[in-house]
Amino acid sequence: MSKTAAKRMFIFVCTVPSLILLTLFMIVPTIQVFRMSMYKWGGFSNNKEFVGFNNFKILWNDENFIRSLQNSIVLIVLVTIITMVVAILFASLLTRENMKGNSFFRIIFYIPNILSIVVIAGIFSAVYDPTTGLLNNILSLFHLDHLQKMWLGNQQIAIYSIGGALIWQAIGYYMVMYMSSMASIPESFYEASSLEGAGRIRQFFSITLPLIWHNIRTTLTFFIISTINLSFLLVQAMTGGGPDGATEVFLSYMYKQAYTNSSYGYGMAIGVVIFLFSFILSAVISQVTKRDVLEY
Repeated sequence: MSKTAAKRMFIFVCTVPSLILLTLFMIVPTIQVFRMSMYKWGGFSNNKEFVGFNNFKILWNDENFIRSLQNSIVLIVLVTIITMVVAILFASLLTRENMKGNSFFRIIFYIPNILSIVVIAGIFSAVYDPTTGLLNNILSLFHLDHLQKMWLGNQQIAIYSIGGALIWQAIGYYMVMYMSSMASIPESFYEASSLEGAGRIRQFFSITLPLIWHNIRTTLTFFIISTINLSFLLVQAMTGGGPDGATEVFLSYMYKQAYTNSSYGYGMAIGVVIFLFSFILSAVISQVTKRDVLEY
């Protein structure tokens, strides 16, 4: 066997297991979700009724789904913007500034990321408790009793309380990722810009941000998808979608329809919408944030 043939055989042997696993656990289930969205089926019997796109017609007029979609978009926008801005800011401070206890702060900020989402739900359920919770007690300590709320019981602010927990959980992980990119930027760039009279803020926007943009672009898409998934887990653990659907996100609504209300086909229709929404959103984010990669 020639070297070229041996190389091709090696590549084939290495990739086939991955392709088989991808097909069995990703492609086939995805096709199955699209297929089952065309049926009216409870999920526990053999009685399946083909209804075509009727599930999607019902979905279009489902106010509960529209509300869960709105909540998901609020979390995606709010959590993504705040987390990315704070993570980049903290990464810049810990990388560029000679602060005492840098290693300590890195550990402290990263700890939330290694905690189970159930543990985080328990922590913030205690923090948001209206009578014994840390948040209301701090407000009382500073004589701001008029700002005390039922953070998870008020329909107007409950979804933002969920967002706060998601932000707290994610900041440390992305901060560490951005710190690794910033640490690789040559110090000579900053020294040269200082000689030209550039201050810290100008250096950040002209040197740091452009040189880590590729990393930001990659993590942004990943973070949006993870926010969709983690918001479902956090909502299930903290509020169950309440009060009165105020914290329902589209993954939790899909779960309830498919596995609680015995509307499996309708739940799969919601799953199709979520899949298309995530795919289109990722494509738009990738296109909007596309920049020439700067090398050094």
